[in-house]
Amino acid sequence: MASASLQFFAFILALFGVFGDITATLLPNWKVNADVGSNIITAITQMQGLWMDCTWYSTGMFSCTLKYSVLSLPIYIQAARTTMVLSCILSAFGICITTVGMKCTKLGGDTDSKSHACFAGGVCFILAGIFGLVPTSWYTREIISNFLDQTIPESSKHEPGGAVYTGFISAGFLLIAGVIFCTSCFKKHQGAWIYPPKQHHFPSAEQESNAGYNLKDYV
Repeated sequence: MASASLQFFAFILALFGVFGDITATLLPNWKVNADVGSNIITAITQMQGLWMDCTWYSTGMFSCTLKYSVLSLPIYIQAARTTMVLSCILSAFGICITTVGMKCTKLGGDTDSKSHACFAGGVCFILAGIFGLVPTSWYTREIISNFLDQTIPESSKHEPGGAVYTGFISAGFLLIAGVIFCTSCFKKHQGAWIYPPKQHHFPSAEQESNAGYNLKDYV
């Protein structure tokens, strides 16, 4: 019962991780630059994401421009696009697989099949968490290095946006959920691996008859 509750808790964490992963991939505020200027009325907030760049004006106007050209983008943005999409796909697969393998569901067949499905879903979550953690860390490193570079003007410097923090939190949720699913399946079979069942050998009826025949010969 405790293992089923723990799996359900991990499944909830994985759901939050999947939704956060998809949200972070689509949000345009991976890095933000706020230019207040001389007047609050002319304040501009520039946001850059993986797929589009947006500008928000203090007057309420909001405009976005899609990034159509892939080859013109920096290498870390191209890598972030690829790894975040892979993270979303793997986490979605993990949700489908663990739904079958969880103990609280009646899907997946016998206990061994559900255990294997649960372990496979946990591996998908761990890989999705890694694929989500790598681009957010790399993107944050690029933002910080450009911010500390004295040769770059202040108007071109940015700070990490909300999408980066969402990606970090989502990757953490997916990693925790994957570890819980994998360890719950491992604990189940650990006792069987360490203490294998003893096999009792009983003499067959044919052996008993042969033994009786040999004794008669000696009598």
